[in-house]
Amino acid sequence: MFIDLNCDMGESFGDYCLGCDDQVIRHITSANLACGFHASDPLVMDKTVRLCAANGVAVGAHPGYPDLRGFGRRNLDSTPEEVRTDLLYQVGALAGIAKAHGVALQHVKPHGALYNTAAAHPATAQAIVQAVASYDPSLILVTLAGPGGETFRTIARQVGLIVASEAFADRAYTAEGRLVPRGTQGAVIHDPEVVAARCVRMATEGVVEAIDGNLVELKADTICVHGDNPSAVELVKAVGLALAEAGVELRAMSQAA
Repeated sequence: MFIDLNCDMGESFGDYCLGCDDQVIRHITSANLACGFHASDPLVMDKTVRLCAANGVAVGAHPGYPDLRGFGRRNLDSTPEEVRTDLLYQVGALAGIAKAHGVALQHVKPHGALYNTAAAHPATAQAIVQAVASYDPSLILVTLAGPGGETFRTIARQVGLIVASEAFADRAYTAEGRLVPRGTQGAVIHDPEVVAARCVRMATEGVVEAIDGNLVELKADTICVHGDNPSAVELVKAVGLALAEAGVELRAMSQAA
């Protein structure tokens, strides 16, 4: 068995430093790099691409709503055309920096509120799919694993995109297979042992325990640990060790999707 372990990275900007990228990078196989709209800036993007290249970690774009103040976690009333062109702008910016370092993009993973909106609203999902397909149809599109991401996955596959279904190590799930909204008690999980055990079940059994105790079926190609989680370093270490002990090999998304 094998699976990809990814992390959202490169989310610092200006004088603001977020995450422990230098430490987390050693324990993951794919990285989702912020593209300047919800976080990051050109210098941070350049630095993070170089960090990924030096550690053999695959690079993906992590585009979000244009909302630095809200870190891309607030819903914006964007039209599908705005979403499409915002995606093109962000993916193109990161791809340009990556190309300068001889690095090819592996995937695109929408960020935060945009990711959740795409899972629930077909028009937003369609706009994202159109952007990725028109820019580079060989890019992998990351969508929510399980029933919560079924519509998004279907729309992507209809145009021939490769899809990687993603589970979240440190986020609670509803019984419907969606992420419990941030701000809800228990929405973010910080205990490394709990997170590691969840990931083993995701990878070996294809299930996750929802916040109400029910089991939700999901087939994940990749598992995400959030880089801004204060326990991120401990979490990725624990997850990697637990997966290895369970006989699950870590591979980049392009080999796992």
